[in-house]
Amino acid sequence: MRVEIAGGLGNREALRILHVCRRHYTDARTATVNLFKSLILTADDELRDQLRDLTTGQQVRQAADLTGTSPNDDTDATSALVRVRRTHLAELAVRILDLNRVLADNLKQIRTLVKAMCPALLNQPGIGPVTAAVALTAWSHPGRVRTEAAFAALAGVNPVPASSGRNVRHRLNRGGDRTLNSAIHTIAKSRQRCHQPTKDYIARRATEGRTPREAIRSLKRYIARQIWRTIQATP
Repeated sequence: MRVEIAGGLGNREALRILHVCRRHYTDARTATVNLFKSLILTADDELRDQLRDLTTGQQVRQAADLTGTSPNDDTDATSALVRVRRTHLAELAVRILDLNRVLADNLKQIRTLVKAMCPALLNQPGIGPVTAAVALTAWSHPGRVRTEAAFAALAGVNPVPASSGRNVRHRLNRGGDRTLNSAIHTIAKSRQRCHQPTKDYIARRATEGRTPREAIRSLKRYIARQIWRTIQATP
């Protein structure tokens, strides 16, 4: 197979590093945007009017060009407050733009590696470079996960019996690799929104008496099987 990884080296380890760093960059960007927004909320009327009705991206780009002073400053105290607020808004905006560029480059590198390792994954509905990278990292190398049932157990999407009397039910499995489980859940929700065969599957499960959560759990088990088979079939 194309995925030639041993002892945590090679493309698999590169994907792992890229994904871990992406999570850090994403968390840092979210925290920076939240701080940026909080400074806007308590800003003077002039600045709020300037940034009102703009998208976050537009606010960031406009704030990056802010100067430290306002033409309406009338006291030393007000001038100092405006200067500090505008200076830090501009610095936060520049940091957000830098993180946007870092995340875009990170995604490009992930996509390149996924295409080199298992391009067929990206042809599956709902699977993007990041979720594909998580699946490949968890799968790791030939022979580690020998069956699709083992891959489902690794992902924590294998059914856990919770029947009572004549009611046959399965509960949520809280074990396994939670990062892989989250990636499969993201794929399932994406298909539920945009993939007609998935919509039909959910509707059919509903007519069988399944709750929406039970239908999603069954869907996640199917997705795990599909991912494993796709990776295994890669020459």
